[in-house]
Amino acid sequence: MDSNQANSESFRDSVSTIDKKGKRVWIFPQKPKGPLYNARTWVSIICLVLLFGIPFIEVNGNPLLLLNVIERKFIIFGLVFWPQDFFLFGLTMLTFVVFIVLFTSVFGRLWCGWTCPQTIFMEMVFRKIEYFIEGDASKQKALAKAPWTTDKLIKKGSKHIIFYIISFIIANTFLAYIIGIDMLEKIATEPVAMHMGGFMAIIIFSGVFYGVFGHFREQVCLVVCPYGRLQGVLLDKNSIVVAYDYVRGEPRQHFHKNEERRAGDCIDCHQCVKVCPTGIDIRNGTQLECVNCTACIDVCNHMMDGVGLPKGLIRYASEDGIAKSKPLRFTPRIMGYSVLLVVLLTGLSFGLAFRSDTETTILRTPGMLYQKQPDSTISNLYNYKIVNKTTKAFPVQFKLESKEGTIVLIGTENIQAAKEGITEGEFFIKLDAKLIQDRKTKIKIGVYSGEEKIETVNTNFMGPVYKGDKKAFE
Repeated sequence: MDSNQANSESFRDSVSTIDKKGKRVWIFPQKPKGPLYNARTWVSIICLVLLFGIPFIEVNGNPLLLLNVIERKFIIFGLVFWPQDFFLFGLTMLTFVVFIVLFTSVFGRLWCGWTCPQTIFMEMVFRKIEYFIEGDASKQKALAKAPWTTDKLIKKGSKHIIFYIISFIIANTFLAYIIGIDMLEKIATEPVAMHMGGFMAIIIFSGVFYGVFGHFREQVCLVVCPYGRLQGVLLDKNSIVVAYDYVRGEPRQHFHKNEERRAGDCIDCHQCVKVCPTGIDIRNGTQLECVNCTACIDVCNHMMDGVGLPKGLIRYASEDGIAKSKPLRFTPRIMGYSVLLVVLLTGLSFGLAFRSDTETTILRTPGMLYQKQPDSTISNLYNYKIVNKTTKAFPVQFKLESKEGTIVLIGTENIQAAKEGITEGEFFIKLDAKLIQDRKTKIKIGVYSGEEKIETVNTNFMGPVYKGDKKAFE
């Protein structure tokens, strides 16, 4: 590599928001405007309405989405997933990951620029408030350098107070996805002492979100989020990204009115750099810091209009599309991901279609031996656990199906499976000694609700082998 090539690639050796001494370089992006920014604003409004509205939506008495890690209860689109359904939950997550991989392979970081919560809150909520209170980039820079006056104190103070209030609202919403809106309401209305853990969680999350959007900001995308680093693996020359058309734009040259232009279309105005929320120069190519927010597209199109040159110098395109003027191709990699996604979706659909509403476990009580009864029967003690995944409670009965015998419940006469809960208990199974031909006899127990059979459970019955001719036990 010669010196010119080394210099042209030197931007990859540093991060735009960190100087040579390792100190933070604060970004003051110019306020974006244009058709794509307006479209992103409407998309953000829709996403925000969904984000804050979903915790209040119920399907069959369940939240539309609940990720209760504490109680190991997950609800997705109204379907309840318990630890017993972990394989389905895992398959759902795997399908989602493959979808993200496929989507990124084709459309690059479209998610980051348009629907990522970090981008939406930062650029469409907190940044807009900052522009409203402190003004555009030049005024923000001047205010940051100015001494602490009453005006600066009011502007900075009011901005950060509003930032914290919004962070508090976000924290409550975030917690609603974990514990549910009903529990969140109890934390908000009942004495703090009754819900100290929940109250502390709200305070901590509020502080975290305020720190992210008030101070850490774009560093989340550059340092914390792994998705940007994964794009180096997921993207190829056919992926659609926000790209600079270097074939048309180079060599760069400032625009002079009434001068015959012999250089490329890039007028080297640096507006694409000034408007970038992560401080990069998109003309250097696809970079880790680029979140595909399209701000550079809008401002470049505006400048091209101003100087009478065609729009689209910066646009959604692929590397091959720019270098070789090729349209998007359905590559073998995209085909492979698509087939895998279809297989996963098919498996997930079958899993959900044949997923049982209950799951019953019946096991012999550990450490307990069989017992000989006076009526020539042998009894074993069992523990049962019924997981009811539905929103309704219902009665349950156990019936022996493979052997003649009786089931004697302990501590209750009727079993009621609690809704969205786990019902546990014990019972004895008694078999006639003549029916026992092995030390370990396999038996089947039918689980019924009324006349409807819910499922069949297999378990073992332990006992002495009966010797018919001797009328005795081994």
